[in-house]
Amino acid sequence: MTDRRGVVAKRAENLMPGVPYVRGWTQARHSAGTLAALLTDLGLESDFPSLSADVNVLGEGLVRLGAIRPEAALLLAELITSGLAAEMLDSTAQVPTDALKSRASAA
Repeated sequence: MTDRRGVVAKRAENLMPGVPYVRGWTQARHSAGTLAALLTDLGLESDFPSLSADVNVLGEGLVRLGAIRPEAALLLAELITSGLAAEMLDSTAQVPTDALKSRASAA
């Protein structure tokens, strides 16, 4: 995916022959559906009314969040931060266990 920051190419409005748009859109649809289900589980589906799958000119899938309220963006950032913190705690908790297993097998 490319743009001036190397993030996302323009969305595909005019389809070109030989570009695998369906593959990219299908991947985006799956990802958008997964995100929508998680947002629904958290009761946040109304905060992301424009969540949708799309595809760019290169055939790469895009998930569009659409315009959201600042509070929804802040909540999403907090959820991501909480998830990363939990993942880091989980991975550090597993390190000593793995070290103990390797010591036990060496003995």
